[in-house]
Amino acid sequence: MSGVEIVGDLLRAYEPLTELMEPASIKAGKLPDNVVLPAILIRSVTLVDRQRLKREPLTRSVERVSVAVRAANYRDQKAAIKLIRRCCRDVIGDLSGCFRVSILTAGTGPDVGGPANSFEQTQDFRVSFDAAA
Repeated sequence: MSGVEIVGDLLRAYEPLTELMEPASIKAGKLPDNVVLPAILIRSVTLVDRQRLKREPLTRSVERVSVAVRAANYRDQKAAIKLIRRCCRDVIGDLSGCFRVSILTAGTGPDVGGPANSFEQTQDFRVSFDAAA
């Protein structure tokens, strides 16, 4: 498992967000060329594993995850960012097959113009979790 999968699972299960867009429009890695807007792209920025001299069954990892919103208008972009922050901010617990998950906000990016006159913005998270090594 990874922070990208944890955040993706949370977002696809969050009803207020799925009222704005289809869960299938929340993707990891790359958005298809003809994606229906609004859409969300989840990517890993950095991943650091805690290094121990003695191997344990679980490894503590900290991943910076970037969640990019692409929307047809500014209003939908801002609404999606607000919902993403509300969904993932300060989440703790066992999620998506990982243990002791902790999610903190790690910065909101600038408003930028996306492809085909779309509107884009990113929200980053710091996702800490224990997973099988």
